[in-house]
Amino acid sequence: MSDHAQDRRTAKTVAALRAALMELMHEKHYDSITVQDIIDRANVGRSTFYSHFRDKEDLLVGDWKRFFQAIADYTNIAAPGGQPIAPIEPVFAHLKDMHALYRALVRSGKTDRLFSVGIDYLAQKLEEKIGQSTEVSSLGVTPEFFAYLLSLQIFGTLKWWLDRDMPHIPKEMSRMFESLVSPGIRAVLSERVPNPVS
Repeated sequence: MSDHAQDRRTAKTVAALRAALMELMHEKHYDSITVQDIIDRANVGRSTFYSHFRDKEDLLVGDWKRFFQAIADYTNIAAPGGQPIAPIEPVFAHLKDMHALYRALVRSGKTDRLFSVGIDYLAQKLEEKIGQSTEVSSLGVTPEFFAYLLSLQIFGTLKWWLDRDMPHIPKEMSRMFESLVSPGIRAVLSERVPNPVS
C-alpha cells in the first residue's frame, strides 16, 4: 500500500472513531461509553483504536484540539481594520449545531477539562503565530502572556454563549467579540510601535 493510500485509510479510520464517539454521546452518558462501544459503532478493531488513541478521553480531547487549531490558523493579530483579528463566527456556527453535544459534556462533567485543555492548546498555537509578529514584540509583554489572554477571551466568550443557550446568533456574537477585542489590540499596537526615525 502506498503512503498516500495509507494516509487516507488512517484519516478515514480516525474520522469514523470521532463520529462514533459523537453519536454515542448523543445517546448515552459519556461515563457509560466504553472503547468497545466506540469501535463497534465505528466498525474498527481494538488494536486499530489503540494505535491512534490511548483511551476515549484521548479521542475526545484530540477532536477538541483539531477544532481549535482552525481558530489559531485564521487568527491574525496584525489584521487591517475591517478584518477580524480572531474570526470566530464559524466556531460559533459549528458549536450551535453541536449544542446538544455540549449539554452532554456538561452532564458528564467534562467541560472544565476540555476548556482547560482548549485554552492551553489555543494559547500555545497563538503564541507561535504571535511570536512571528514584529509589532507584538514592541508591546512590552511576552507573546506567551499575550496569547494566553486572547485564548481566555475566546473561550470565555464561547462558554458564556453556550451556558446561556446561545442568546445571539453566531454572526452577532462574532461582531460583538470583535468590537470589544480588536480595537483594544489595534490601539495598543498603534501606540507601542515606535515611529520610524525621520
